[in-house]
Amino acid sequence: MRVDFYQLTRDPAELVVPLLARSTLGAGERLLVVSDEPAQLGRISAALWQRVPDSFLAHGLAGGAHDARQPVLLGPAPDPVNGARYLALADGQWRDVGGMTRVFLLFAPERIDDARGTWRMLGQRKGVERHYWRQDGGKWREGP
Repeated sequence: MRVDFYQLTRDPAELVVPLLARSTLGAGERLLVVSDEPAQLGRISAALWQRVPDSFLAHGLAGGAHDARQPVLLGPAPDPVNGARYLALADGQWRDVGGMTRVFLLFAPERIDDARGTWRMLGQRKGVERHYWRQDGGKWREGP
């Protein structure tokens, strides 16, 4: 499993998730977006329609009749009923989920201690590849 840590210093998760969704769908994968904050899920849903002008990012909120068909599913629980193997943890809280190929942990500066703890914990696990990303102006740079 690959885990990408995204430290959000300029843009909130609502602006980053659509870019991750576009890349995920472009790779032929499905995405599950998880947050305990219903208002954040609402903002992410709106951004999926508006943020990437050249892309149609079809998605749905978990609990609907067609969850299994959604290429991008948003919800409060890490339950990939849409068959997603990519997971975006938009609220910065780590959740253990089996069967994922790639996990994006998006965290704000106030959650850096939690992210560091998660980084250390995942470093003890076999088969986990970790990457750290930070915003440098308008671009993402991989760094220490």
